[in-house]
Amino acid sequence: MLFRSLLITIALYILPHHCAQAAEDTLPLKIDRTFQALTASNEPTAAFISAESIVSASNGQLEASGDVQLRREGQTISAEHLIYQQNSKDVLANGNVTLIQGGTQIQGPLLNMNMESNIGDLSNPAFLFEGSNAHGNAASLHFGGNQNYSFDSASYTTCPIGNDDWLLKMGRLELDRNKQVGVAHNAWIEFKGVPLLYTPWMDFALNDSNRSGFLGPVFGSTNSGGTEVTVPYYWNIAPNFDATFSPRFISKRGTQFNNEFRYLAQNFQGKLDLDLLPNDKVSQLDRRRVALTHKQSLGEGFAAAANFNYASDNAYFRDLSDNILGTSQTNLVREGVITYRAGNWNAAARMQSFQTLQDPSAPVVAPYWRQPQINVNGSTTFAESNLTFNSEFIDFRHASLISGRRIVINPTISYPLLNDPGYFVTPKLGIHHTNYLLDTNNNGYPIHSVRTLPTFSLDSGLIMERSDSFLGTGYMQTLEPRAYYVHIPYVDQSLLPNFDTAQAPFSFSQMFTENRFLGSDRIGDADMLTMALTSRAIDDDEGTERLRIGIAERFSFKTPKVNLTQVADPYGRSDILMTLGGKMTRAWRLDSLLQYNPNQSRLESYSAAARYNPEAGKLLNLGYRYTRDTLRQVDVSTQWPISGRWHGVGRFNFSLQDKLILEALAGLEYNQDCWTVRLVSQSFATATQKRATGTFIQLELNDMVRIGSDPLAALRASVSGYTKLNDSPSVKPSKGLR
Repeated sequence: MLFRSLLITIALYILPHHCAQAAEDTLPLKIDRTFQALTASNEPTAAFISAESIVSASNGQLEASGDVQLRREGQTISAEHLIYQQNSKDVLANGNVTLIQGGTQIQGPLLNMNMESNIGDLSNPAFLFEGSNAHGNAASLHFGGNQNYSFDSASYTTCPIGNDDWLLKMGRLELDRNKQVGVAHNAWIEFKGVPLLYTPWMDFALNDSNRSGFLGPVFGSTNSGGTEVTVPYYWNIAPNFDATFSPRFISKRGTQFNNEFRYLAQNFQGKLDLDLLPNDKVSQLDRRRVALTHKQSLGEGFAAAANFNYASDNAYFRDLSDNILGTSQTNLVREGVITYRAGNWNAAARMQSFQTLQDPSAPVVAPYWRQPQINVNGSTTFAESNLTFNSEFIDFRHASLISGRRIVINPTISYPLLNDPGYFVTPKLGIHHTNYLLDTNNNGYPIHSVRTLPTFSLDSGLIMERSDSFLGTGYMQTLEPRAYYVHIPYVDQSLLPNFDTAQAPFSFSQMFTENRFLGSDRIGDADMLTMALTSRAIDDDEGTERLRIGIAERFSFKTPKVNLTQVADPYGRSDILMTLGGKMTRAWRLDSLLQYNPNQSRLESYSAAARYNPEAGKLLNLGYRYTRDTLRQVDVSTQWPISGRWHGVGRFNFSLQDKLILEALAGLEYNQDCWTVRLVSQSFATATQKRATGTFIQLELNDMVRIGSDPLAALRASVSGYTKLNDSPSVKPSKGLR
């Protein structure tokens, strides 16, 4: 069979030169189609033909019939009948013609093309981009050269073949697969036969590269703004610089102009947002927002960053943002940072200030400005000891509170006496030195103060393991006792200012730290021992932590005297912390924490969260949080199939303490093979006396456009673990188009 195939190949090269002797005589050759493929030649002009019948003429013409296949570098043509001119490389094929080249499969009844120049025509083509569902058809196709196509009266979709729920229709479609650019003239989108969007001209990328053009319009509605329409335009200025202009019409307020600029270079990158709502009809104000982020490598270990944010008024985000993360902004940071890193040493210099957005019903104290803040930190190993050095200088500025400067120097040394896989004993010794120099608005505090405290800790523990099995599943069980001792002498700190220090939340991690406070203005005196016991069950096959049980308590040998809000361990023992959690099964996960006061025999707080997630699109989150006298909250969120392709999504977060719905979200999703519809309503508190409500309706045509208001940010923020079901559709390309 291979011999017969070689005869056909030889004929393509020999016949044009040696058939002249036969004048107009023909030399019929007939072979059976008994092979599936031929080995391609490295010669770019080489062509291979297989067919049930091949007839060669002296003028270099080959005529093939019956299951014809012509192969040339990068091209394959299949047809029932084909005429090939060896001299000019012209091909005329008819009868179920299929052309495959450059990852594109095209079918039609009649093909007339020059294989050398790739110029020609194909009538009534249907085309498929291999490896996906993207396909379409047209009245005619014109080949304008290698990888260039022009379609007349074309339609295109990413729906599976046989499903034309949505179509992009065009008077003319031009595709340049070399530049990966498409241009559509007189284009419109039809969904279920209903025209939705029209444009006289648009260009788009055929790959993941960016192209300038209008993005899908966004429609929405909120209680504060009414009906909203946003029409974004994306401008691909350069490969490393782009902009998006998004005029947003808000029926109750006017037109807001949202502008985003992004840039990227080898050594720096950043983004600038400039938003303007002139003459807000409700507030009668010109409302503005500016946000700039910039990062840059300066070389030789140096780097710089800037973060600047500005809003024209206190209620800007509460009135104009449509998501919880936006409305909850209070302190807008403005800072510039220069950093340096060399080996184990690093340094940073920062200038930082804030714009504080006040809620008149619940005012907050503005944070201190740091002008400047300088940090120098490092670590090294010497004679098996770990040496660390942390230092900080901050000039704290405030319009109404005490201002001043603080220097902190904190060197430490730790040495592992025992450090084997099953046990460890590590003592640590440090010095915490703090120096204050206050301004004249010191409110009676000493202008100059110095505090120097030695700190000592001893961390020790065991890790015991054993193998076991349960219900046929092997696992490793651990038992991990741990003891942590801290000693810090008492020094009266009541005459020191408090610039940035707060009581650290009582937790497992906090119980194994030296200081009970966050920040450097207070160093808690301590003569304490923390005892903890943890046990884990780890799956042998997957290494997954199936179960974790832990209990810890702290014992004080002396009552601590340095406190901010409450006396730590006044009875000589702290509250008991207990935790239970782990990935119980493939679908269930549990996390819980309980804080029990043994001195007064009462619960102080507990929280429990369970997640059931057997597969993508099936999700149930259950949560409850309780803190005595202050907090009782129920939190339920879900994403779940309802019927067929319908999914429901929702969240209900309710404060039992205040009898207040903190957030309510409900929505429906319908996922078809190539499109999705989302309908979502959301309500949440934006201020003490205000609520925001919004409605999202979105139609997403896969890999083409999203029309309507986008609820995805709200869904991801509100429903932990939410899955966008059409992110990775199961694509099953068809073997044929007709």
